[in-house]
Amino acid sequence: MRQFVLATANPDKAAQMRSILEPLGLLVKERPANIPDVDETEDTLEGNSHLKAAAIARAIGMAAIADDTGLFVNALDGRPGVFSARYAGERASYRENTAKLLDELRTVPEPRLAQFRSVIVVAYPDGDWFGVEGVLEGAISLVARGEGGFGYDPVFELLGSDRRTLAELSVDEKNAVSHRGIALRALVRELGSR
Repeated sequence: MRQFVLATANPDKAAQMRSILEPLGLLVKERPANIPDVDETEDTLEGNSHLKAAAIARAIGMAAIADDTGLFVNALDGRPGVFSARYAGERASYRENTAKLLDELRTVPEPRLAQFRSVIVVAYPDGDWFGVEGVLEGAISLVARGEGGFGYDPVFELLGSDRRTLAELSVDEKNAVSHRGIALRALVRELGSR
């Protein structure tokens, strides 16, 4: 079984990544607590994912998997984008970020189209790396709905006849359709071809 360390310090992301990767045959370890956070200074998801994965791989001498995810809202010219996790401020909570988003969209009629994008990068201690992307098209709901998920999940609706938000899906349903799930399955396929 191939083994990797997760570069994320976000426990929600780590749990989701582990729940998808381990059944697909990858052993994933949590990032050691003594490794400091990596500043996300790039202006793309891929750039930030690469920064995090490369830093962790170098620090511990083991292949690392990093994710950077953004919510791109059409009516906001792609915002919050790479700043999704800190949209309402550097230490903003999920609820604060979501409240700011809904406030900015209060006069925008439905459908308020958006995309969730996740870029996953694997970096090796020798400097080699590659990345994959997962995209989920959707819309921003008028109000938050659902108790599951995290981040913007309560306001991100699926398109088509199933207008549930990601927070209204079961864990298995979300993993099957989510941007991060799509990217992680692409990662496993890419690893299998190497």
